[in-house]
Amino acid sequence: MFERFSRAARTAIIMAQEDARELRSSTIEVEHVLLGVLSQGEPELRELLAEAGITHEGVQRSLAQTHKSQPLGAEDAEALRSIGIDLDAVRESLEANFGEDALDRAMPEQQRRGLFGRSRGGNFGHIPFARDGKKVVELSLREALARKDKTIESTHLLLGILRAPNATTTRLLGGSGAIDELRPKVHALLDRAA
Repeated sequence: MFERFSRAARTAIIMAQEDARELRSSTIEVEHVLLGVLSQGEPELRELLAEAGITHEGVQRSLAQTHKSQPLGAEDAEALRSIGIDLDAVRESLEANFGEDALDRAMPEQQRRGLFGRSRGGNFGHIPFARDGKKVVELSLREALARKDKTIESTHLLLGILRAPNATTTRLLGGSGAIDELRPKVHALLDRAA
């Protein structure tokens, strides 16, 4: 399937893995594919998304903030809370005593850098796709086939995301109403390029 991907789409997938690594995710989720599209998509697509208020920097900042507020995830935090450990209180105490970036500094330098020297995650090998992340990549192929397009562009990746967003991506894109408005604009963009 990847032989049908354009260079921009392939690079978007590579950057999805790098963004997942930077955000310390053990899998590539739908939101990481969105980040890849936002950083490596065709200029017209990135412009369309920017007009809708969706930028790589904004999405990355939102995901990083969510990650910071829930370091292990809601279920893990709740389990620890049930035995008297409040992760937010632990983080606040560490930051108050050792500085705001105390947890990041606690990691060895080589673990703070990723493939391109910009990541702070600790997973250096291949990061697999989560089920939903893999689904949007497969849906991009279906979108291209339905349109009778010969290659899969980053625009098709976005169509796959819009077709099956997870809860996080739905929030990042502005809700289901915004997704419904964006989809025909993305199709029109592909029509103009054809």
